[in-house]
Amino acid sequence: NGFTANDAYYLPLKIFFPKGQQPPKAVVLALHGFNDYSNFFDDTGIWLAQFGVASFAYDQRGFGQSPHKGLWAGSLAMQEDLSSFIGLIKRKHPDIPIFVLGESMGGAVVMTSMAKINAPKVNGLILVAPAVWGMQTMPWYQRWALKAASYTVPWMTLTGRGLKIKPSDNIPMLIKLGKDPLIIKETRVDAIYGLSKLMGEALISARELNQNLLILYGEQDEIIPKRPTKLMLDQLSYSQGEPHKLALYENGYHMLLRDLNAAIPQKDILSWMLNTENKLPSKADVRIFNPL
Repeated sequence: NGFTANDAYYLPLKIFFPKGQQPPKAVVLALHGFNDYSNFFDDTGIWLAQFGVASFAYDQRGFGQSPHKGLWAGSLAMQEDLSSFIGLIKRKHPDIPIFVLGESMGGAVVMTSMAKINAPKVNGLILVAPAVWGMQTMPWYQRWALKAASYTVPWMTLTGRGLKIKPSDNIPMLIKLGKDPLIIKETRVDAIYGLSKLMGEALISARELNQNLLILYGEQDEIIPKRPTKLMLDQLSYSQGEPHKLALYENGYHMLLRDLNAAIPQKDILSWMLNTENKLPSKADVRIFNPL
């Protein structure tokens, strides 16, 4: 399966469809994070299908099995891909509620795409640990070094080895990812710079989001710090759209949908899609966010 973008760029696609002849209760379009690919949604997509929800997840440009793996395609191209794909799914399933889910970098692509005036209408956005750690939230010396490196040695690659960061408590899953050839393990500096710019755009765009919105954040997240997340929530408070719902998971990490307790946010997502006004089953939406 695949999705051909407006410029004929081919993006591999995974489809998780409920069994039987009945139309799905809802459709989810899922966007993966940085250096990841559509595989991130396997467990969640299979689980949702049991409850009549169809899911689609594609490899974004430069990731997974898409062309030019490792090269940063630019945020505008990724935004246009999402808008085009939403249009395609709406034409195929015109009467079914559509939700767009973005994890980490995917969340930033969703935010920047859906904040535009001409953004396609959907029934709700689901942001899982959205990447909003933009350059404006970094110390000046990090911004300077990153920008300088991206212009002087854009092909230089960096790895995460040596960084004592725990993205999930699901160690077998992390070991499996480490052996997966489709996971990018050495990242070009210009790609990191492009991601930083995208995250900054996402932080700014939060003020313009006016859709139904569910935000999921693990309080053990060591990838996206609490401070930029709090800044994003502050920006959302200025939005004139639907009130957003924040779910905080005390024992959750960055990879919430692949953590050992992934079933908890999965059930919350399903419940919210079926009725966005209901309290979440986990009661994660009644926890108070403490950025300290």
